Amino acid sequence: MSFEINLRHRVGDCALSVDFSSEAASIGVAGPSGAGKTTLLNCLAGLIAPDQGRIVIGSRTLFDRDQGIAVPVEQRRAGYVFQDARLFPHLKVSANLAYGERLGGATGDQIDRDQIIDVLGIAALMDRWPANLSGGETRRVAIARALFANPKFLLLDEPLASLDHARAEEILSMIEQLGPSLAIPMIYVSHQPQEIARLTDTVLNLA
Repeated sequence: MSFEINLRHRVGDCALSVDFSSEAASIGVAGPSGAGKTTLLNCLAGLIAPDQGRIVIGSRTLFDRDQGIAVPVEQRRAGYVFQDARLFPHLKVSANLAYGERLGGATGDQIDRDQIIDVLGIAALMDRWPANLSGGETRRVAIARALFANPKFLLLDEPLASLDHARAEEILSMIEQLGPSLAIPMIYVSHQPQEIARLTDTVLNLA
């Protein structure tokens, strides 16, 4: 899948400017705090409409300010793993995953959910409430929910943030296992160069 990202957007004192294209399957996004990494993901997901620019992923133009194109969030089919996971606290793990599945709909190209549950090791968590999950368990369920939506591309915003080394390594290994088998293009945001080097094929650096 190809990515063509050309956009300008200002949020407060942050002026995001990106002119990037790549056919890599996995892209790392690096840069200091306040550089606009999360804003970029929000633009790709459709949560923010850039002030200027154009976003093309694969053969689909998702946003073009000049042409008046802005594909709605629910039609972009982006699997988004937020920094704070954002699991629904009133739904058990199984219901959170079912919500992701409903977002994906019946597209005819369904992913192997059993494989995701197995690789992420969440089979025993299905009847648990989010409040009773550890940080690592929460991240694993959040990744599974994003994948259950059968996304065309995956956005991960610092999924290992605030985890201790052992839990971070565990999830890093799981993402490594899932990537090649699911063949879903990924954009991965991190402050850690070693994570980006390990998981992605090319890097977009935001100043």
